[in-house]
Amino acid sequence: MAGKYSIRLTLSVVGVLVALGGTTTAAAAAAPDDPVSWRVPATPAEAASLARAGFDVAGTSPGVAYVVGNQAVAGQLRDRGYAPEFFDTVYKGVTTRAAGDTFYGGYRTVAAQEAHLAKVAAAHPDLATEYTLGQSWRKTQGKGGHDINAICLTKKQDGDCTLSTKSPKPKFVLMAQIHAREISTGEVAWRWIDYLADGYGADATATSILDTTEVWVVPISNPDGVDIVASGGNSPKLQRKNANTSNGNCGGTNIGIDLNRNSTFRWGADSDSPCAETYQGPGAGSEPEVQALEQFFRAIYPEQRGSGDNDPAPDTARGTMITLHSYGNDIIVPWGFTSDPAPNDAALRKLGAKFSDSNGYLVGTNTETVGYSTSGTTDDFTYGALGVASFTFEMGGQSGSCGGFLPRYSCVDSTFWPKNKGALITAAQSAAAPYQQ
Repeated sequence: MAGKYSIRLTLSVVGVLVALGGTTTAAAAAAPDDPVSWRVPATPAEAASLARAGFDVAGTSPGVAYVVGNQAVAGQLRDRGYAPEFFDTVYKGVTTRAAGDTFYGGYRTVAAQEAHLAKVAAAHPDLATEYTLGQSWRKTQGKGGHDINAICLTKKQDGDCTLSTKSPKPKFVLMAQIHAREISTGEVAWRWIDYLADGYGADATATSILDTTEVWVVPISNPDGVDIVASGGNSPKLQRKNANTSNGNCGGTNIGIDLNRNSTFRWGADSDSPCAETYQGPGAGSEPEVQALEQFFRAIYPEQRGSGDNDPAPDTARGTMITLHSYGNDIIVPWGFTSDPAPNDAALRKLGAKFSDSNGYLVGTNTETVGYSTSGTTDDFTYGALGVASFTFEMGGQSGSCGGFLPRYSCVDSTFWPKNKGALITAAQSAAAPYQQ
């Protein structure tokens, strides 16, 4: 969600943790420009200060901040009086050869995801409707780019899968890869689409969901950023933000605006440094990707909550939303912008616990899970502005071959999809009455 760890590591040195003057043989084996995950002893206030200064602070644990960067970044930390220690790799190794529109062992490019949506819609006209929600920043500038695409899945009847707040069925929205480098999330979205579309008529649960519910999926919410990630091939680039180069004098993967800090609900308390990973942008909802998503959400969900922070959504409110991120094995409930509990906190936690029955993730607020506050996030918008029961999933652990931003591709089918399939089913089944579980 905020950023986490990195290093290229050969199999011969995996797991070596012998310190060499503040690094390890593993860290030393990396090229000087390779990103590394550093464990940095720091207080919460110091971690926040590092983030404001532009360091890629991945997360925190008691007395520790985790910072992504290469050897030069470690030197900058030492210059500030910190003592960074190597923590874990990001590059986990490629076990299968990528082919076609894939990278890093099998992860799908934006082009592959676009083709997949079109293929599903063509193969299942009675179930699937494809939509274009808006454009990426590069496309608005005439610099290539992509549309922001979504698919709606349901057994179609009159009024279904229309951009209307009055359509008869309750709605569950799954969105992924708003942070481009969190590559496992788009793959889980792909498998969720196929499970429903291919399972209708054969799988009783999939059939029941599509008979009663509209399931919307936005598999790639930040396509320009994913293009940058995929351009690294078997060493994917750690682009988190979109590709907007209008702000600051940033280079490499520091360009762009954090789309999960740019939403219009309670925007403005994150980084105003253009090169920081959590740069919130020059104004609320400044980015075309965020504008497209918010317009979409407003088109399908009615406003079901008052405007005050303490106004609860009524028990009769409908709709669920999950935004997939990595990593941390967390289910995060609103609010993100404050440590105060949301007015529907108990009901959100109760539904989160049902998700956790499937994936085993920790349920809690930002403070209780990732350890930092956020403003201008997608889930705060959908819950705060519209009253939708909204959650952030942080998929994957902090270390190991299935941990971090760039887990091995095999982990999608061995770990992430089987762990989260049941939670997504629960979210869809709960869309009619999420606050009455």
